[in-house]
Amino acid sequence: MTETALHDRGDSGGVYEAGIEEAPLRNCFAILVDNEPGVLARVVGMISGRGYNIDSLTVDAVDPAENLSRITIVTTGAPIVVEQIKAQLGRLIPVRRVVNLTVQGRLIEGCLAYIKFIGNFDQRDAAKLIARKLGARIVDTTDNTIIFELTTDTGKIDQMIAELGPLGQIEIARTGSVALGCGAEVLSVLPRSVT
Repeated sequence: MTETALHDRGDSGGVYEAGIEEAPLRNCFAILVDNEPGVLARVVGMISGRGYNIDSLTVDAVDPAENLSRITIVTTGAPIVVEQIKAQLGRLIPVRRVVNLTVQGRLIEGCLAYIKFIGNFDQRDAAKLIARKLGARIVDTTDNTIIFELTTDTGKIDQMIAELGPLGQIEIARTGSVALGCGAEVLSVLPRSVT
C-alpha cells in the first residue's frame, strides 16, 4: 500500500518550533471529510493553529451518497513537518481519510484562473498573443477588456500573470490546486483499487 500510516510523532509539530534543517518540500494532500458545517474550519484551524502555512486549498462535495467532500491542500514543509500535518489531520473526527498524493507517487494537478485584462487595442492584441502561447481561451470581451480562462499548472498561470501585468491593468480570480493520484489507487473511505 502506498499510503503512509497515520501516527503521532509526539511533539507539537509547529513549523517554527521544530528546529528543522531539512529543505522544505511542496506536498499535495487529498482529504475525504464528512460534508457538514464547520469541517473546513476545523481542518484549516488545525493547520494554521500549529504554525503551518496553506499554499492552496480547494473543497467540494464528491460523494452525495456517503455525504463526503474532498479537500485538496497544498503545503510546504520539511518531511517531518509534512508527516505531522498528515497525522494530525487524520485524528480530526470529521476526517475520513488523508493521503499525501506527493508521497503516493505520480499525480495530475491543475488550477483554473480567470484573468481580466484592461487595455487599449494594441495592448489587448499583445495580451491575446500571450494567452494563445500559454493555452488560455477568451471567455468575454468588451471595448477595452478581455477575460481569459486558463486551466493548467500554477507555474503557467503565474507566468501569464507576470507577462500580462506590464501591458495593462489586470484582475485575477483563481482556484487552488485540485489533484488526482495516477494509477489504479482510488481515494475512498475504504482503500480500494479499480481493476
